[in-house]
Amino acid sequence: MPRPMTFKANSVIYFAGDVSDKIYILKSGRVSLNSTDIETGQEIHDYIQTGEFFGVKSALGKYPREENAVVLSDTAVLLFTVPEFEAVVSQNTRIIMKMLKVFSTQLRRMHAKVSSLLAQDDHVDPEAGLFNIGQYYLGKKRYEQAVYAFRRYLTYYPSGRFHAKANEFAQKAEQFAQQYGSGKGPNIQGIESASPQAAKPAAGKQLSEAAQEFYAAVSTFSQQNYADALRSFKTLVETSEDEEYRIKSLFEMGRCFFSLEQYDACIKHFTGLIQRYPKIPELPDALYYVGQSYQEKGDAGRAESFYQKIVSMPGAGEALLRKVRRAQKSLEAAS
Repeated sequence: MPRPMTFKANSVIYFAGDVSDKIYILKSGRVSLNSTDIETGQEIHDYIQTGEFFGVKSALGKYPREENAVVLSDTAVLLFTVPEFEAVVSQNTRIIMKMLKVFSTQLRRMHAKVSSLLAQDDHVDPEAGLFNIGQYYLGKKRYEQAVYAFRRYLTYYPSGRFHAKANEFAQKAEQFAQQYGSGKGPNIQGIESASPQAAKPAAGKQLSEAAQEFYAAVSTFSQQNYADALRSFKTLVETSEDEEYRIKSLFEMGRCFFSLEQYDACIKHFTGLIQRYPKIPELPDALYYVGQSYQEKGDAGRAESFYQKIVSMPGAGEALLRKVRRAQKSLEAAS
């Protein structure tokens, strides 16, 4: 059963970066959800109205909170676990419609911010843009998102002009993600800017429409909105005539399937991709996700065979090999 809770003014119900399955409904008082605008760097205050739920997306999606829930005056709430919340909304169409309206507004706002971010300059360099996205998340101490962006950079630009820095930052972000989680940890020297301007692609080659759509989907994935990212990558594959970004999007679709824990779909998708494009630079990573999917399904033998393939490949990077070795050790520990 949902249970009542009270909070004093100036207290915090939860912090950005917290992971929790708790959902709240405001009975009385005032609560502000405070976050940072990815475009301007300014703080956003979303004020919760009496009777509204908050903390829903992160609890249902099982990802870290994206905002601080700050109590402005003495407040009373009802606290729900995810099963309790699902039981309530499944019997109340009005609540479902209200939530859908709020979520669709938030998604449109996020899409507008990403589009604006990618279009801030008429002439942009996609290589620098992807590297700078990693810098932005690293400066914000959102380490998992930073790792993702830097790993994508190293995959797509193995001889790129930011290769050394991307590799260094990726290793630090991975280390800090394991040590501190999201939103904590020391500042990292060598980052040009921790402001949203760090995510602005630098001047140079004009960014094509396909590239804009691809990097918008990358940003969506970085926000751990895997289902939305999957739809965006799928649309790009089906509609774009740009072969480079179609193949990149095909690879990212496989990552989305894995992140959504759709392991059979992940195996089938990457198997088809490898058969169709056996020389793609992402081949070692594709094999790794197939191995990981088999491991998650409990098929240790097949998982190990894919890990062995990666170890024997000359194109496998050191960062990927470290992940493979960790996976192999976990298989040994489980046997």
